[in-house]
Amino acid sequence: MRDHEVLAAFERIYRADVGAITRFFSRRCTEPQLVADLTADTFVRAMTSFHTFDPGKGTATSWLYGIARHTYAAHLERSSRSRDLELKAGGRRELDRDELAELEARIDAEKPGRALLEHLAELPALEREAVELVHLCGFAPREAAEALGVPKGAMRTRLYRAMARLRGAVEVEAS
Repeated sequence: MRDHEVLAAFERIYRADVGAITRFFSRRCTEPQLVADLTADTFVRAMTSFHTFDPGKGTATSWLYGIARHTYAAHLERSSRSRDLELKAGGRRELDRDELAELEARIDAEKPGRALLEHLAELPALEREAVELVHLCGFAPREAAEALGVPKGAMRTRLYRAMARLRGAVEVEAS
């Protein structure tokens, strides 16, 4: 593939998935600048590893979600080590008012998703992520399995267990 063809292919993927990746981070963060930074970091990582993307192994969306998960995990690791250093670090473009307002609106729109993630906190990590990808992001279980790097059968089992646990938690809460 020629350079301009690679760039065009990546641009199509970016345009198709930037909203979904932004929503992914909006469910986890309430600071618009952080949502923007994590989204940008995800696409920078995707761009630099685009040569490794194989459409035969899964969709671009599930590939990007895998990168976003790693980006968020790296962010959590960095922030737990040194919050002060991160605040002092430069090199990021401050958001203008329109961008800030748009991200605040996205963050507000993801409030139910954040509430669900809080409710899911007691589930094992892979079950929690499976529920999020299938029920919040609209992935097919096969795509969620690809994004999480687990077999399709294991994904169905994780979803079944997670939903059973959630139903039990909701029933206890309701009584």
